[in-house]
Parts: sequence; C-alpha cells; structure tokens
Amino acid sequence: MFEKQLTYDDLDIADKEIFIQMGYGENTPGEDILAEMNEMKATVRNILQPRFCFTVIEGGELNTEEKLLSVEGTTFSVGRIITSQLRGSVAYAFFVATSGTAFEALQRRLETEGDMLRVFIADSMGSVIAEKTADIMERWLQIYINAKGWKHTNRFSPGYCGWHVSQQQLLFPLLHTKEPCGVHLTESSLMIPIKSVSGVIGLGPDVKKLEYTCGLCDYAKCYKRRKRKMGK
Repeated sequence: MFEKQLTYDDLDIADKEIFIQMGYGENTPGEDILAEMNEMKATVRNILQPRFCFTVIEGGELNTEEKLLSVEGTTFSVGRIITSQLRGSVAYAFFVATSGTAFEALQRRLETEGDMLRVFIADSMGSVIAEKTADIMERWLQIYINAKGWKHTNRFSPGYCGWHVSQQQLLFPLLHTKEPCGVHLTESSLMIPIKSVSGVIGLGPDVKKLEYTCGLCDYAKCYKRRKRKMGK
C-alpha cells in the first residue's frame, strides 16, 4: 500500500472552491464572512494533516450484465454507471483520502462552542480538503502506474452513482490495514474522520478518464457536479 501525508499548502485550494462549496456559486460572500473564512484558513493551515493511501490489485472481473466487480474474492455491486466507466480495466486501485484526525477534532470543538457560522465554514472547507486530497492521490497513482504504461479512470466512491455506501465495509479490508490513513468505519458505514473519501479507480492501457456523466445520475448534491461548475 502507498501512503502519503500532505499539508494545507500542498492542496492549493482556491477561495472560489470554498465559496462554491458554501453555496455562493460564482459570487463572493460579504466582508464579514470573508474575514471569518480567512481566520479559519489560518487555523486550519496550522493543524491540518491530510493523508491518502491506495493499493493496486491486478486482475479482477467486471461483470457488465450483473453490474458487479469482483477482486480478491470480494464482489461489489457497483451499478450500471460505474460498471460502464470501469470497462477495459486490467487492475483496480482502492483508496482512502482524508482531511485527518486533527481537522476532525477542530470540527468537534467548533460544534461544542456553538458558533454555527464557523461550523459551517469548517464543514465546507473540510469537504474541499477531502476532495483535493483525493485529487492529489490520483496524481501520485498515475506516477505509480506510469512504468506499466497504464492510465486511470475517474474515481468512484460508495454512496455515489448507484454504489451503496454500505459496501465500504467490503472495500476497507482490501487496503490490508484496520484503519487506512487513520480512518475507521462505523457500523452504519460512516467514515471517521467524516471528511474522508474512499473508492475505486480502474487501471489499464486502454481506460479513459472522462467527464463525470452527471446527466445519468440524479444526486443533486454530488461534489462532481460542483467540480463541473468550477470548470474542472
């Protein structure tokens, strides 16, 4: 398994990304909100320890009729959309990316203090942090597979595109450690730290990374829709 810890500055987060996550779209919030956000950024920069890890498993079987992915004796019901996007894969990367336990502790402290504006800003920042950490994970994954002449697909996570969130319970054991990147699962398949991402990526010489097919999915709050709004 490959694992790496990052810093806040490694993530290269633009204010615009936080604004969109907060619901402002292309608009800029007022000066009072900006002041709170800048203060929060300074706090987060000092404590943040985002991490990612992935493991690459060669082989596996993708059943396009039954919408199943089987690797190392584990079978996932990934659904129609993900099955179609993984076609042509000769290996699969399973990953976890997280904002880290220090950020989780910050969120819990803010909730205890009851300042809901700061809670909201931190929650929005945490979502961006987790996804940016996963973005960097993809870049390192590409470096990892370059020697094989492979490319990779988009990343897909339980809870999206028809893949039930409960199947995180099947995904985590493939990383061969109890708490990959310090992330653990609750009985209801919630990841702790909450601002974490897990999933699968298809690998191979003939796979493609495509625009997310949001037109095929009706989950309005999906982060992939927001990424399209940002022109990414």
